[in-house]
Amino acid sequence: MTEWPLRDAKNRFSALVNAALAGEPQLVTRRGRPVVVVLAVDEYERLRQLEEADTPTLGGLLLEIPQDDHDFEWMSIPARPFSE
Repeated sequence: MTEWPLRDAKNRFSALVNAALAGEPQLVTRRGRPVVVVLAVDEYERLRQLEEADTPTLGGLLLEIPQDDHDFEWMSIPARPFSE
């Protein structure tokens, strides 16, 4: 991944966009720290679809809860002392 200081990214924005369109994400830094990544829309959409495919739904999670007819074992926990 190519790194661009923010100043260079501003001055050479067309080159940055062309590199991203060529399939290589571009990292923009500010004061030496990574702040954003520029990538092609196709790659962004592909990553979004992967994220959505891996994200479980609430219904799916509820269906994964083991279901059995066993009683729960209650823990006996002493009450805390009350002070005014």
